[in-house]
Formats: sequence, structure tokens, C-alpha cells
Amino acid sequence: MANPTKDERRKEVIEALNQARAMELHAISQYMNQHYNLDDMDYGELAAKIKLIAIDEMRHAEMFAERIKELGGEPTSELAAKVIKGQEVNGIFPFDTKLEDDTVDAYNGYLQICRENGDSTTMKIFETVIDEEQAHMNYFDNIGGHIEKLGDSYLARIAGTSSATGLGKSGFVVTPDGE
Repeated sequence: MANPTKDERRKEVIEALNQARAMELHAISQYMNQHYNLDDMDYGELAAKIKLIAIDEMRHAEMFAERIKELGGEPTSELAAKVIKGQEVNGIFPFDTKLEDDTVDAYNGYLQICRENGDSTTMKIFETVIDEEQAHMNYFDNIGGHIEKLGDSYLARIAGTSSATGLGKSGFVVTPDGE
């Protein structure tokens, strides 16, 4: 079997990037849905954190899209999975922990595809994103553990907290509150 051409190797990396981008687009939609629902349930602090994680996922989706374009590909706009709506607060965090764990596992596979195809630049992107996804997973697992162990007393402490994320809007620019 002949060695793959540069174009064939690039195509494999673009495919991995697009699969990752579809996963990020799903996470964005899923987490924003959860953000709105948690805010409606008056768990503002939890809603705010999930919104900030969704914003991280937006950055990841954009990083993947920019790299896809650099490699001559077309970024996908498809979601990797359907958004699950109407989740109960005690189910959100175990669900998200699994989603992030599956993401870290998949991205490690995509990083290997990049290594096999000689694309160290995309490898570095995946390394950065994997570290951030691990932090998300740790947060979700931690909150899920609190809810499981402490139940209603933990949720009562959070009820009525603010969902503000500390960002204010000024035209096209997002600035910290008070500036």
C-alpha cells in the first residue's frame, strides 16, 4: 500500500476537525438549553457556570473552524447529536460529565489522527482543548457529586443566586462589568 499523499493526510485531519466541531456545536446548544432551564428554575449560580462553559465551547468550535479553513476545508454547521431538553437539575450534571468524558476520549483519538498524519499544529489545538474539556468534566462531576450527596440542602443554598456572568455588553465589544 502506498503512502498517503499530503492531500489525503490533510483530508483526514479536516474530517477529524469537523467531527470535533460538530461535537462542540452540540455542546454549545445543549449547555445553553441547560443554562436557560437552570435560570428558570432559579439556580442562577449553576446557570451562570454552564453559560461560561458554553462560551468556552464556542471558542473551541471557532478554533476548529479556523484550522479547517486554513487546511482548505469547509467547517460543518451540523450538531453531532440532538439536544436533550427539559432535563431535571439532578440529571444535568451526570449527563454533562459523561458528555465531556466522551469528548476527551474522542479528542484523544483525533489527536492521534493528527500525529499519524504529521499535523503538529492541529495536535496542539487538540491538546489545548482536551485540557479545557477535562476542566469542564471535573466541574460537572463535582457539582453532580454535591447534588447526589447533599441533595435538596445543596440546591437550596444555590436557589435564588444570580445568573450574571460578569460580562456587560457595549456594542460589538464585551467588557467586564463596571468598565
